[in-house]
Amino acid sequence: MFGYVTPLKSELKIKDYVKFRSYYCGLCMSFKKNIGNLPRLTLNYDMAFLAVLLDSISEKEASIEIKRCLPHPLEKKPIIVNNDAIDYAAAMNLSLYYFKVKDDVQDDNKLKSKIIEKILNPYEKKINKSLRKISSIIEKNLNELANFEKNKNFSNIDEISHPFSNIVGNILKEYPYPLIDDSEILRNNLYNLGYTLGKWIYLIDAVDDLKNDIENNKFNPINFLFNKDNKSYEDLLTSIKDRLEFTILNCAYNSNEMLLKLPLKRNIDILKNILELGMMDKYIMVTSKPCENKGRKNNESI
Repeated sequence: MFGYVTPLKSELKIKDYVKFRSYYCGLCMSFKKNIGNLPRLTLNYDMAFLAVLLDSISEKEASIEIKRCLPHPLEKKPIIVNNDAIDYAAAMNLSLYYFKVKDDVQDDNKLKSKIIEKILNPYEKKINKSLRKISSIIEKNLNELANFEKNKNFSNIDEISHPFSNIVGNILKEYPYPLIDDSEILRNNLYNLGYTLGKWIYLIDAVDDLKNDIENNKFNPINFLFNKDNKSYEDLLTSIKDRLEFTILNCAYNSNEMLLKLPLKRNIDILKNILELGMMDKYIMVTSKPCENKGRKNNESI
């Protein structure tokens, strides 16, 4: 369910592209320094967006160092280091991944999920105790989402998307470090942005998975809600595309509107690129090339 919130690289200035990569590389280094090497494999671009956003409303300026890293040993790159937003995003990345795997164990009891849970468990325990509140929110809402998907006891998109939306909203709102004008209004605006963005991610992921889920008789909220006549993927998408487009694009529009309410101190062009262009690009990619995009969830081209 991750890897959709990315910039549209072709529309980024070179300096902004380099800056975004420095956050992403900083996340990778934060894993190595604070958690461990193995969890670096769970890293995704959504968490880079989280780091960029939260650092943009923090008082402390980012520190950049030129370093080599294991994936690129011959090339020195600018990497943001010792950064609260990056460290927080790395912890949230691991928490989300770990509790999703834990949920999968309870849901399907597959050996692969059990092994991954066992491997990640000691790393998850390394997460700062001050973040246990948000970790419990993640676990509770993923359990609620799993219950919806297992028992199908929901009746609309808003209901089924709420748990994940609530997770993203709270991840932004509960950021434990000082922010510019750290007021209740700012925290609520962060929650609203995260909630809307979380709904967009959940819906895009459902659309992205729709063809495969129909063909393999797997649960998909869109198929469950709108395909009472067992239509083919192509017929179903044609019949509901206008309705889906309105909801998904409305989420993208509202996310951008909420961004404008934040006291952004830096990275404005990067954030606007992601919410105005990157999200639209992902929507077009998912709806126009459903068979080709699954391997691009993490936007390897960036």
